[in-house]
Amino acid sequence: MPISLVTNATELAIARSLETSEQNMRRAMERLASGKRINHSYEDPAGSALSANLNGKIRSLQQAQRNVLDATSVIQVAEGGLNELDGSLLRMRELAIQSSSDSVSDVERGLMQTEVTELASQIDRMAESTRYLGVKLLNGTQRDMVFQVGIENEEVDRLHYQAGQVDVRAATLGVDGLSIEDQDSAMEALASLDEAQRRVQMPRAQLGAIQGTLHSLTNFLAVYEENLTEAHSRIHDTDYAQETSNLMRSQLIQRAAVAVLTQANQIPRAALKLLDPSS
Repeated sequence: MPISLVTNATELAIARSLETSEQNMRRAMERLASGKRINHSYEDPAGSALSANLNGKIRSLQQAQRNVLDATSVIQVAEGGLNELDGSLLRMRELAIQSSSDSVSDVERGLMQTEVTELASQIDRMAESTRYLGVKLLNGTQRDMVFQVGIENEEVDRLHYQAGQVDVRAATLGVDGLSIEDQDSAMEALASLDEAQRRVQMPRAQLGAIQGTLHSLTNFLAVYEENLTEAHSRIHDTDYAQETSNLMRSQLIQRAAVAVLTQANQIPRAALKLLDPSS
């Protein structure tokens, strides 16, 4: 290899290696400091794109889980109203049974009729006042509700509650104007009350089925998010064992390169000695 005063090829090669080791060291330190394996998209373009896609799905799953909880709240409010309403129907039937017996007088039947009338009014109040964020759930005026419980724009990721078909007002149930003032009327009232209870049990069964579905969805979405988060972590997060090893290796290489560079800087001095007559 020729000896030159103008160009020190060995020094340039060592300097390039030193710069490479410094870049590797900076990259390792940045990953260790940030906790991210991909801090710049140029480091891993495909991994960066996949990481962004997974992150979007994870955040969507988190929102879907909140939607499920909100939907559960809606269903629980509706079911609570139906439970109270069913209690009023049971009391009305109890009074009708009592009035059907000759063991009570007309005066007592009159008092029981007053209670039945008040219970019918209470059923209407519950049907009108059972609301979630201002939405009436039990009077049949609300359109069917749709809950987005998945992360895709597909019908399978939506849950429907047929709120428009749930109408439990006294008139709809056939218990408004119910009379138990005499024995015959009380006996006839029993049939009306049995039919009213049947009509109430149907939406209650639907609400119970929806709650079961929502409970299963809660578990499913939680597991789904866990798996996607783990996949995202493998792509995006720093492997501290590996990066610590990379940092130590880069530091050692840098120290060695600095030492060798010092030696490489001595090469031009050999050329000067050739020009020195006294050497």
